[in-house]
Amino acid sequence: MSNHGQLSRRSLLAAAGFAGLAALTACGSGDEGGDSKDLSKKQDGAMKEYRAGEQFKATKALSLSVLHNNNPVYPTKKDWLFWEEVTKRTGVTLEPVDVPLSDYEKKRSLLIGSGDAPFLIPKTYHPSEVAFVSSGAILPVSEYVHLMPNFREKVERWNLKPELDSFRQSDGKYYLLPGLHEKPKAGYSLSLRTDVLDRIGVALPTTWDEVYEVFKAIKAEYPDSYAFSDRWSTNTVYPAGALVSYLGASYGVKAGWTYDNVTFDTSAKKFVFTGATDAFRQVIEYLRKLVAEKLLDPESFTQTDDEATRKLLGEKSFGISANPQELVQNYRFNLEKQVKGAKIEMVPVPLGPAGEVVLGGVRLENGVMVSSEALKSKNFVAMMQFVDWLWYSDEGQAFCKWGVEGETYTKSGSAYELKPGISLMGSDPKAPKDLQKDYGFFNGVFTYGGSWDLVSSSFGPDEKKFQDAMATRKQLPIDPPHPLQSIEQEQATLWETPLKDHVNQNMLKFVLGKRPLSEWDSYVTELKAKNSERLADLHTKAYERYAKENA
Repeated sequence: MSNHGQLSRRSLLAAAGFAGLAALTACGSGDEGGDSKDLSKKQDGAMKEYRAGEQFKATKALSLSVLHNNNPVYPTKKDWLFWEEVTKRTGVTLEPVDVPLSDYEKKRSLLIGSGDAPFLIPKTYHPSEVAFVSSGAILPVSEYVHLMPNFREKVERWNLKPELDSFRQSDGKYYLLPGLHEKPKAGYSLSLRTDVLDRIGVALPTTWDEVYEVFKAIKAEYPDSYAFSDRWSTNTVYPAGALVSYLGASYGVKAGWTYDNVTFDTSAKKFVFTGATDAFRQVIEYLRKLVAEKLLDPESFTQTDDEATRKLLGEKSFGISANPQELVQNYRFNLEKQVKGAKIEMVPVPLGPAGEVVLGGVRLENGVMVSSEALKSKNFVAMMQFVDWLWYSDEGQAFCKWGVEGETYTKSGSAYELKPGISLMGSDPKAPKDLQKDYGFFNGVFTYGGSWDLVSSSFGPDEKKFQDAMATRKQLPIDPPHPLQSIEQEQATLWETPLKDHVNQNMLKFVLGKRPLSEWDSYVTELKAKNSERLADLHTKAYERYAKENA
């Protein structure tokens, strides 16, 4: 359940958006609210009175198609208890349209483009929904959240409106129902061989300056290896996307997976071009230093995940980016089999110039798009109630994650415990059954977001330690609303990709030493020729206009 890409947030809240916002405060069953009069013939199977915290049960049997990310770690099975139990509880039969994980985004685009997309299109990372807005292929879901009491209740109680506003397009509406988190949850950081650090007498690093010193100590001990060789560079537009992202956050800048062309400068009260900022340059300089001194493997930016992992297991490197799942299931499990006495730990993201912070906006996760075809269905209201229950109610979220009480888990207070004989992500290697593979729960298509109690209920000791340390950090501010009008949006769209590509290509050249950092000013001039300043000015103008209209 990789989180990558989930943080690239663009605040495109239009002044017109207040019509959509009304939906967030509507209450009851959806009998009021702007669109209910249009939905009178689309109530088949819907509950008349459906409220937050209530079990959704369709009043007649329904079938719903859903795009399903077929994960090789737990390939789809027709006999999963998940499918059976969803139908038993809700009266809805889910019909998964399986797409391989490796091909998910491409297949999704083809299905949407051809008009063959399932009604529900989950596992969509903002801002990839934007590509489908102008064609009218997906619904402006903000117009229909009055049908979703659990979603609205969480947005209000957890004060997620500023984050949600950042998803709004130039028409003031948003087109993705994201996963909602009560608290920020960090995903990625460095993992290092602690047995090696112990042997050479250095402590786990807490700052990026210390990381450099630790890498140097490892290199001195193992001159023919790299201290660090990284992954998450293929199947992504951002080489070493995880590393550059969490390093960037330490400098207070959106980089790697979280890169966005424009950033709000809070002191200057205007938008600036991210790839030309001092903070972005400092991230590049830091990485360049690691590569130049042969501490960071230059192949980190091009190799596959398997190649990077093989180097770790073969002691060609002693550190790699991790998320808690990969740390336990992949690195530690395999290292213990291959290297006697090997130990590996994930460190809280080292601190940089920005201090103890995490990027703003991390409380929203990937989410669900709804095909425009769904609105033609007489079951539309029931479908939105079902989506609200499965993805946004406390009961639905606990069910998607842990399964059926008494059958797959038991609960004591807020603590969940798997039934004997069931393993989750290697928790019991000898168990004959696996919660994901054999039952279909804890599936990244359906499991995300929720209260901190639920989110943290599956943390192993490593993740608990890591998340507890990260949870104390302050969120950097979310960019203020700056909705572009449609003509501005068209203009911005033309500039976005060439700029992003130029930033990416040159970041790599600088880091790998193929372009000297003395050419930074020339690079910034090249960005200006590609309209970097005009793009930032466009967003500043939109921000000022919005602030004035809503003063």
